[in-house]
Amino acid sequence: MKMRYLAVLALLLSAFSARAETTVPPVLNLDTALRIAREHQPQLVQAGAESDAAQARVGTAFSPLLPQVEGSAGYQRGTANSTGRVGGLTPQTNTGGVQSWDTYNDWSFGLSARQLIYDFGQSLDKWGAARASAGAQRQSELATRLQVSLNVRTIFFDARASKALAQVARETLSNQERHLAQIQGFVEIGSRPEIDLAQVRSDLANARLQMINAENSYETAKARLNQAMGVEAATNYEVADETLPPVEKEDQATDPLFAEALAARPEFAALSEGIRAQELTLGSIKGGYWPRLNLSTGVTTGGAEFDNLARNWSGGVSLDWPLFEGRLTRAQVIEARAKLLSLKSQLETLRLQVRLEVEQARLAIRAAKAAIEAAADAVVNARKRLELAEGRYQTGVGNMIELGDAQVALNNAEAQKVQADYNLAAARARLLQALGRF
Repeated sequence: MKMRYLAVLALLLSAFSARAETTVPPVLNLDTALRIAREHQPQLVQAGAESDAAQARVGTAFSPLLPQVEGSAGYQRGTANSTGRVGGLTPQTNTGGVQSWDTYNDWSFGLSARQLIYDFGQSLDKWGAARASAGAQRQSELATRLQVSLNVRTIFFDARASKALAQVARETLSNQERHLAQIQGFVEIGSRPEIDLAQVRSDLANARLQMINAENSYETAKARLNQAMGVEAATNYEVADETLPPVEKEDQATDPLFAEALAARPEFAALSEGIRAQELTLGSIKGGYWPRLNLSTGVTTGGAEFDNLARNWSGGVSLDWPLFEGRLTRAQVIEARAKLLSLKSQLETLRLQVRLEVEQARLAIRAAKAAIEAAADAVVNARKRLELAEGRYQTGVGNMIELGDAQVALNNAEAQKVQADYNLAAARARLLQALGRF
């Protein structure tokens, strides 16, 4: 039995491991990362479940508008001795009377129905508020999906930048190893002092350390990408060498982009639906000032003998009016109005925030484009400077300081180019999110 349990457990663990390993392909591109996130991200599962729960509350709110039918059945066996009733019209006592312990059956069956006729919008507005709230939750689910897409895009290109920086570190290490071999030969023949050899060995150690840190940053970025996608997987994959293409209309002015954002962002639709729900909730609460009109009917049967039960029917109309509830309804109305004002203020705050997001993303794209051009020129010039410094050092004109400075300048220029590429991709990702584009 124990061996069977262990075998089943091993099978489940191997199946889970296989699923985790095959979730992420060997080379991960952005589209695949987004698809995986939509399938596995727990935030999206949670948002979908909340939408289902909100839709179920619509049915709950609609229930009071339908007929309420109730059935009952009962059986009791007991004695039938009479008892006195204080205050009764025909009081009876058992003083001196004969009491019996004989028992009798008592059967009872009933069927009743109740239908709300009118309650000044209390139930109807509650139903409408529940529908509006469900619509708001569906839009919030879309907003969650939009945020997940932004996270995946941003972290994907962060991993892409880390990969590029790791490649820069490896190239730097390779250059330092080449410099070491050259300088070691110069020192051996006596054309260069030993201090140059000590310096290049120090530079080589630093380059090796930088490469280790860069590769570790790359692995960490892929772990964060796994989290953004919602998967438990190893980081033994590579991030594809791709960039985010230009966003349509990214060079337009703020006003047309902001107009698109207002129409597309699900947060606006969610808040609008929330305001509508709160307005209906306020109307439902105000209905508590007025009566409720109900229609009811019922059929009952009962008696001591199951095959000889007496049948009765009743029907009626009732008017229930809470004349005074300790000012409960008034307090609820004040609270509902305050919530409505709060939601409207949130909508205005969101307008300001989205406009700022659009403006920042648009300006960041423009700045990143200019930075990429400048960084590309810097890389070309720094690479040329290193070539000249290497040539001057080999001919004995240059020195080790000049060579080291040229290598550092190239490293910085290449890092700036990587950062500029990342800034452009991240800015485009933020613009997509600001415009409500998935």
